[in-house]
Amino acid sequence: MRLVQVLIPNGNRESVLSALDDHGIDYAVFDETGRGEFEALVQFPVPPTGVEPILHDLRHAGISENAYTIVIPTRTVVSQRLHALQALYPGTRLSRGELRANALELAPAISMYFAFIVLSTLIATTGLLLDSAATIIGAMVVAPLMGPAITASVGSVLNEPDLAGRGVTLQVTGLLLAIGVAAVLGAVLRGTVLVPPGIDIRTIPQVAERTSPNFLSLFLAFGSGIAGAISVSRGSGSTLVGVAIAVALIPPAATAGLGLAWGYLGVAGAASVLVLVNLLSINLSALVVFWLSGYRPERAEHHTTAFTSVRKRATVLVVALVVLSAVLGVVTLASYQTTTFDHQATTETERFFDGPDRSAYVLDSVRITYEPHDLLVGTKPAVTVVVGQAEPAAAPPDFADRLERDIEEATGEDVAVRVEFVVTQETEPLPPTEVGRFHRPDGEIGPSTTRRVTESPAGQPGERRTVPRAGRHRFVLHGETINDP
Repeated sequence: MRLVQVLIPNGNRESVLSALDDHGIDYAVFDETGRGEFEALVQFPVPPTGVEPILHDLRHAGISENAYTIVIPTRTVVSQRLHALQALYPGTRLSRGELRANALELAPAISMYFAFIVLSTLIATTGLLLDSAATIIGAMVVAPLMGPAITASVGSVLNEPDLAGRGVTLQVTGLLLAIGVAAVLGAVLRGTVLVPPGIDIRTIPQVAERTSPNFLSLFLAFGSGIAGAISVSRGSGSTLVGVAIAVALIPPAATAGLGLAWGYLGVAGAASVLVLVNLLSINLSALVVFWLSGYRPERAEHHTTAFTSVRKRATVLVVALVVLSAVLGVVTLASYQTTTFDHQATTETERFFDGPDRSAYVLDSVRITYEPHDLLVGTKPAVTVVVGQAEPAAAPPDFADRLERDIEEATGEDVAVRVEFVVTQETEPLPPTEVGRFHRPDGEIGPSTTRRVTESPAGQPGERRTVPRAGRHRFVLHGETINDP
């Protein structure tokens, strides 16, 4: 419920009170003695959805548009006519004035806004480097990005260019600042002991998640924008929705900054595309929700201007989204194809070693180097297979060639296959351990599809452990560490 207080101009007391009586509203009237142009103050309770139509009728009864008016949320109202009013004005949609007030409140002062952008970016960048989802979520709680997106949409539907322009400016400058802060922080940390030397940020799961955007990203962005518009127009849950909006913007912006700091333009570009797609989607969905909710300028003669403004802005957003979605479509298709190749190549490799003539070998692991960007630039997929042997023996000269032919027939892709033979001995059984991240032949850490074996060819329980170090593999043999060239 809302408690509305309005000053009645001289000579309009009877018409105003008559209008309230026509609506069946209980009210209280107080004589006004402070200013000569008003004769009374009237206050009355009304449901949130009734504020706008009742004030509209009071305008016709003599209350001017700029008259002293206060709308106050109330917790409890005792009135015999309350149930009839709630039935007449159901729902929780806020009035035009309350919506505008909420939008202004969500767009903080410049100094506070930029301070929270910097803090949230610092936390998010740290979370990305630590691969900590909890830390990234903490950054989202601090990020103030919901307000500008909502402010821009509210300004458009209410035909207030200054309000809309402020929202757009805050969004653009805030995200540029976030990218810059992440780039500076990444450049500083890169030269310290806080970040492992030679680390490849592209292999950090939280970073990689933001460098391969696909169509699923649109669901997060559109859902966040719709939820933000609904929460603001209903006056509830805006804090939690703000976290969802920040999730779609701050982590990708921080990822773009880290890409610049490490000199990976591909990472910076992919993350920037994700930022733009999410930003446009949030603004478009919020704009549509506010317009479909019936929010319009107060003056009827401004409705056409507002509709034209909303249509132009929506058209620009849709065109930009279509262009950027083409990138998402390509990445989505490439991700599907590389994932399919990974599955087919791994399955075919396992089948290859299940043959009766290969019982002397045990498949230890399969490493596949084939990412969406490899497919897009035409890089041949690489399959590295590690095979265990009970005793040292000469490897068949065509072992890799036969496996390559089988994988190519199964996948239809031209591949490069490398087979590594390993002899493992143990003085006593070792407990299974997690296989470490593999290194590519060029020394870069790469993702892997791994099948771990806990049974040696000689029937002894065993475990191969891979440790990333200087781009080479290290194996445990008789308790001593040797390098595999």
